[in-house]
Amino acid sequence: MSRDRDGFGGTLEERAEQALAFAQGQVRALIARDPDYFPLFTEGGRWRHGKESWTNWCEGFLGGMMWIFARRTGDPIWRERAEHYSRLIEERQHDRAVHDLGFLFWSTWKRWFDLGGDPEVERRVITAGQTMGLRFNERGRYLRSFVAPESCFIDIMMNVGIVFYAAERTGNPDLHRRATEHCLTTRRYLVRGDGSTAHEGIFDPESGEFLRQATHQGWRDDSSWARGQTWALYGFGTAYRLSGDRRFLDAAQRCADFYIERTPPRGVPPNDWEQPDPPRPYETSAAAIAASGFFQLAALTDEPARAERYSAYARTILDTLLSPEFLAVETPGWEGILRHGSYHERLGLGVDESVMWGEYFFVEALDKLLGAPAVA
Repeated sequence: MSRDRDGFGGTLEERAEQALAFAQGQVRALIARDPDYFPLFTEGGRWRHGKESWTNWCEGFLGGMMWIFARRTGDPIWRERAEHYSRLIEERQHDRAVHDLGFLFWSTWKRWFDLGGDPEVERRVITAGQTMGLRFNERGRYLRSFVAPESCFIDIMMNVGIVFYAAERTGNPDLHRRATEHCLTTRRYLVRGDGSTAHEGIFDPESGEFLRQATHQGWRDDSSWARGQTWALYGFGTAYRLSGDRRFLDAAQRCADFYIERTPPRGVPPNDWEQPDPPRPYETSAAAIAASGFFQLAALTDEPARAERYSAYARTILDTLLSPEFLAVETPGWEGILRHGSYHERLGLGVDESVMWGEYFFVEALDKLLGAPAVA
């Protein structure tokens, strides 16, 4: 395969097709080398290592990529592997210890249901959404994070969609209320006036009073952690798509506009925009999430100029990520797909590596670029 200075030859769409073929090869090698293993991040470019995970939230992304490959290729082997890796996490539908059930089940069992319409498959998605709804704090009106009862993460915006879905499919107005109130609380206390976001909100768990903004993975409590920003621009867009509440579209667009205004022209941010002289210039998992989120917003907004801006920006991000500076296609021995991602810079976990959510959202964004069908 001939490659130009951008890693692959041809149009952006042709390069995306080639990148998806490369991604399939990397995933195929991973599951052959380490069957039934769910990695989070590489260490020196390799998935298998002994570092800690901080929390248990990534098991849906590997199977999620397989479902994308299965739909795109029609290959029964990908379909069989996708079903197998989805079944490995089936019991997590009852997991009350994490706030990440959307990450787990939307990327796997929901994609499975969308392909076949089996109500037994959908039942796992609905149960996961109902379990997620149990995290709701009535006084503070938020879904609590895995860290503590007083904690609300911006990340939860990427998981609240499964609560909306379960509410709609079961006709449960109280579950819908919980999802709506969580989004409104996040919009009020974690989305700032300039469209930037805080990683965490701290509340009094008894009275529900908001106390302060905080962070685990950004530079400071009042700074702007890039991946959290992309969770918000994508997650509020999904909340609007599932609820029709235009307040959520407004929040998504403000978060998206901040991302564009603060990110260098190539579309890939550092870990935190406010950190002076950041030690690493790139956090590619945030860029991959943003690209997919921008494609969603382009389809949701009723403003043609804004839609064009978001779609063009998503293409700019992918054009950058498809270069060998970021795509591991010319990095011998690298087991991931997308380089220069970061998990947790404060804890020194998965810094300047491949990260599993970055892989998944990169593949998802390429799929959308190439005309993936709209999701329900």
